[in-house]
Amino acid sequence: MSILTFGHKNPDTDSVCAAIALADLKKKLGEDIAPAMQGELTPESKFVLEKFGVAAPEVVTSYAGKDVYLVDHSDLAQSPDDLGKANILGIVDHHKLGDVTTSQPLECWIWPVGCTCTVIKSMYNFFNVEIPQDIAGILLCAILSDTVIFKSATCTDKDKAACEDLAKISGVDDVQALGMDMFKVKSAVEGTPIRDLVKRDYKDFDMSGNKVGIGQLEVVDLSILDGVKADLAADIATLKKEGGHHSIFLLLTDIIKEGSEVLIVSDDDSVIEKAFGVKPADGKAWLDGVMSRKKQVVPNLEKAFA
Repeated sequence: MSILTFGHKNPDTDSVCAAIALADLKKKLGEDIAPAMQGELTPESKFVLEKFGVAAPEVVTSYAGKDVYLVDHSDLAQSPDDLGKANILGIVDHHKLGDVTTSQPLECWIWPVGCTCTVIKSMYNFFNVEIPQDIAGILLCAILSDTVIFKSATCTDKDKAACEDLAKISGVDDVQALGMDMFKVKSAVEGTPIRDLVKRDYKDFDMSGNKVGIGQLEVVDLSILDGVKADLAADIATLKKEGGHHSIFLLLTDIIKEGSEVLIVSDDDSVIEKAFGVKPADGKAWLDGVMSRKKQVVPNLEKAFA
């Protein structure tokens, strides 16, 4: 039985590419392992894998009885429902340590960097394993995506240095141009069902016993979303009722203006003012300079809910 490595629900580019790269590395270190994912590829992830000729992982929804590595998450809310019946061998991540627990020691690489793929690039170096050109390409793209082409507050010098090395290995001459090509794909909304847009990069969190959903849509220009903004607001209200949430927040992030408009449905929308010092109006608020859910949104909201 192969070991499986996989990322969080509603997989993004980092989650998918990290699973592929970790499986490649571990296979070269002698493990019988394959990458997996908990949901379908986003348009951006599909673009990245096709660009570098890398096959998509298989979608797997049940992990009971399997040996697994987690990438890009360690929260139960973002893990398979039957993770408790799996044997966790390791975690590679760049978020805060979540509530996943194990009954035995495990390999754990959790670094304060902008992307899980930055950690995995360093793991190749640590184990003295050469990074293939195609794997280098997808690692590079994942870092560009997660750091919003180095604009995110989560971006570190380690991320930038990793990209410099990976660009050389993958043969990418213009990293900025590659990043913009990816975000143009990410910005495309025409013809996409509204619920798919809401869930494109969405995570649930437990904040002091309150179920809080936070989604994010990153676009090169916020005006791209003008035609669907009302539908997005209506759908997160529906999603809140369906899931029994206290709040759902959808960040509409403009990577050029470097800020986010947040759409709000909440039992108490004063948490936004507590978290960001901005009073919501008509179910939304502009958060200047806020681009990272991980570093700028989740910690502030956790304090507001405490």
